[in-house]
Amino acid sequence: MVKSQRPPSGRTNLASCIVATIFLIFLVIIVLIVYFTVFKPKDPKIYVNSIQLPSFSVGNNSVSFTFSQYVTVKNPNRVAFSHYDSTIQLLYSGSQVGFMFIPAGKIESGQTQYMAATFAVQSFPLAQPNQAAAATTIPIPGATTTVAATVTEPVGVTAGFGGGNNVNRVGPTMEIDSRMELAGRIRVLNVFAHHVDAKSECRVTVAVNDGSVLGFHC
Repeated sequence: MVKSQRPPSGRTNLASCIVATIFLIFLVIIVLIVYFTVFKPKDPKIYVNSIQLPSFSVGNNSVSFTFSQYVTVKNPNRVAFSHYDSTIQLLYSGSQVGFMFIPAGKIESGQTQYMAATFAVQSFPLAQPNQAAAATTIPIPGATTTVAATVTEPVGVTAGFGGGNNVNRVGPTMEIDSRMELAGRIRVLNVFAHHVDAKSECRVTVAVNDGSVLGFHC
């Protein structure tokens, strides 16, 4: 006579569920630790190596030139960085004078890529030297009154030291701002997509007489 097997008790099922739950929690913790220590998304870094103006023309209080910027982009992530919708913008006295789209591309994990952007900037007027007045009170010995002396200093096109790498050079200079942005994403474990971007902003000092770059600060 064959005896029928008894079905597993509810206590056995409960123990199995507890073991499975503990295992899943432990697995999730391991995944989170790996994610935040190894695959945590990081923004790429942009290092500006050189800025040049290969051609430069000035006349009738306006300038036009060709702008070139050479940069190094470092991807610190353990996965590839795909960039798109990236731009470089040139501003003078707060107004945009030049703009360029950067072609889409990919930088592999831990790799460094060299980029060069060159574009023509159409003629734009130089800022008029505004007279920024500052009143200084000068006491006159033996007098009961004082004289307010007005000191004026032109701004916009600056006459004097150009600064930067050629601080000994004297002459009229102008300052332009270069803003570069690489926007893109990385895909962690081929599942999680994260938006990251890299930005750089540099102020460039240019000699107005010949268009030489006297220096830049980023």
